[in-house]
Amino acid sequence: MSNSLVADFDLIDFLRLLTDRCVGMLDVSAAGVLLANRDGELRVMAASDERVRLLELFQLQNDEGPCLQCFHHGTAVAVPDLSTVAHRWPRFVAEARRSGFEAVQALPMRLRDEVVGALNLFRARPGPFDPVGTPVAQALADVATISLLQQRSTVRSSVLNEQLQTALNSRVLIEQAKGKLAERHDIDMEQAFTALRGYARSHNRRLSDLARAFIDGTEPLTDLVFRTH
Repeated sequence: MSNSLVADFDLIDFLRLLTDRCVGMLDVSAAGVLLANRDGELRVMAASDERVRLLELFQLQNDEGPCLQCFHHGTAVAVPDLSTVAHRWPRFVAEARRSGFEAVQALPMRLRDEVVGALNLFRARPGPFDPVGTPVAQALADVATISLLQQRSTVRSSVLNEQLQTALNSRVLIEQAKGKLAERHDIDMEQAFTALRGYARSHNRRLSDLARAFIDGTEPLTDLVFRTH
């Protein structure tokens, strides 16, 4: 992940790499990242799969869930068994279990004393979270937070907010491009994102720039490679 932190790194691609690494390294089924915009409103920035993206959106729309609590309080939240907190977050718990998840762990993404987002880990079975894996996950969240800064110790929060807002705007473009690709090629959103991301990497392009070019029709992307599940 640290190798991705070049001067002009692609934040969206980096955060997706973070979620993929969490799933690959930790005992979790899926992962997502929420970041706050300049007004302090959380937005979904990355998810390891479409189920998590939709569940994170559901949390935000219904204003309940452990990931929101983690962000607002700035502390980690671990729920080893979602069935035990149905009274606390009834809509979120019901939706999470419908999506195939039985446990959630949310870790804060901090910039000094300011919480800028949350890294959220989902597991398909209930049970306590690995005491060794948790500090590893928090370390990954810390690396991701540092990655939001072009200069780790000198960038002020106002500059960070501009970076976050740019990334949030890029996320909208990428979602639009995913939808257009999915409809055109009759594939799901995850396949569309994987194809778009693969094309951007193989052609040394930023995801947001490629998404914008595809949406406005200046780049048809006729040679995309689609992977089946």
